Amino acid sequence: MSAWHSDALIIDAVRSPIGRRNGTLRSIRGDELAGQVLNALVRRSDVDPAHVEDVEFGCVTQIGEQGWNIGRMAPLVAGWPDSVCGTTVDRQCGSSMQASFNAATAIWSGQLDVVVAAGAEMMSRVPMGSSGGDLSDTLHERWQIVSQGISAEVIANEWEISRDELDAFSLESHRRAVRAIDEGHFANEVVPVDLTNPHVGVVFDVDETPRRDTSMEALAALKPAFLPDGKVTAGNSSQICDGAAAVLVASEDAANRLGLEPRARFVSFGLAGVDPHRMLHGNPQACAAALARADLGWDDISVIEVNEAFASVALQFIRDARLQDRVEDVNPNGGGISLGHPLGATGARITATLLNELERRQARYGIATMCIGFGQAIAAVIERL
Repeated sequence: MSAWHSDALIIDAVRSPIGRRNGTLRSIRGDELAGQVLNALVRRSDVDPAHVEDVEFGCVTQIGEQGWNIGRMAPLVAGWPDSVCGTTVDRQCGSSMQASFNAATAIWSGQLDVVVAAGAEMMSRVPMGSSGGDLSDTLHERWQIVSQGISAEVIANEWEISRDELDAFSLESHRRAVRAIDEGHFANEVVPVDLTNPHVGVVFDVDETPRRDTSMEALAALKPAFLPDGKVTAGNSSQICDGAAAVLVASEDAANRLGLEPRARFVSFGLAGVDPHRMLHGNPQACAAALARADLGWDDISVIEVNEAFASVALQFIRDARLQDRVEDVNPNGGGISLGHPLGATGARITATLLNELERRQARYGIATMCIGFGQAIAAVIERL
């Protein structure tokens, strides 16, 4: 800690409402949605965008409307000065959490003072996987490469997680998200989006992904999505959706100079590389690395956000991290199954949700983690100030 130039302070974190696949957000481009979120971020913090030195932007499918370095395009679309730089980050599902890692590292090292870590993914407009080509024959010779859905099946079988357990976890995710919406838990993170969609008017301000009417019976009726006799269905997987999120990160010097009141700070990050066949099981290892760097243990952590890429991934994480007695602290406001997983935005989204839950509980430390395609995971520890 003493070797760092400055704490990486979280000044604010915001996100758009999450839109269902081909839902309300289908009428807006990713750079335009992100531009609105970026402007809401600096407006809430009363920061002149000219003070932002760089935008680290997570996006997975960097093609078409999300190509041409959307990390540069989004602040230009937002009307920010051309002096604000931008770059696009792809660590698959962990992209905008990696963007936060990059932002924090730049501030810790003293190279930058004000950075935005953001992300967006418009999965209705830019199909997942459309930016990828054929994988290397050598890769296939060395590793058993499968789809993420098959990996989720492998995890469910290896950890002996039943279909009923997967569906029960998914139902609870929806219940928690609906309750969070009804009780206003997202009010301080969701910023309204102006649209030209004639179906909904001009303002979109509530997540449309949680399903109020789902049930164990409805989930049980869904057919397996990846194997004829499998357990993984659309109902116990994260939703394909649209969204954007952003985090304003600053050094102590910049915060003092600009009169910014920090809400939290990044304490540490952790990465994990794991077998690309069971590619989604690295969350416990990434968390262990982040906790070790922070000199903390699970008893110090009050709120845990794990991206619900699939129910099997979240349940495997809970078991391996030995959090079975703390399930109320894991994704207390729902997760990717209910809220959706807009790939490049999710890291920033769960950071915003984590921060607000820490404040709601008046708790000190939280951790966010997410699995990543082809066998990686990332985690971040934050401290509420």
